[in-house]
Amino acid sequence: MIQVVIPSGLRALAGGAERVALAARDVRGIVKELDERYPGFAERLGPRFAVAIDGEIVQDPWLEPVPTGSELHFLPPVSGGA
Repeated sequence: MIQVVIPSGLRALAGGAERVALAARDVRGIVKELDERYPGFAERLGPRFAVAIDGEIVQDPWLEPVPTGSELHFLPPVSGGA
């Protein structure tokens, strides 16, 4: 199983859960499972996000494999500039 940390802004949608265990093989599968459990999750997450898998940040994560036993955090897009 993969431990997925639910972003604080989406925890109400997930019934207050801070983390859930999933068995998906990649980030796309994780988002799909979360959206099936918590309808609207994918829409609220948005199409542009990064993830941290076991502390390693992945900027374009949709097809990134996630090994069993990993911990995944969703990271919101960062904007800014001069």
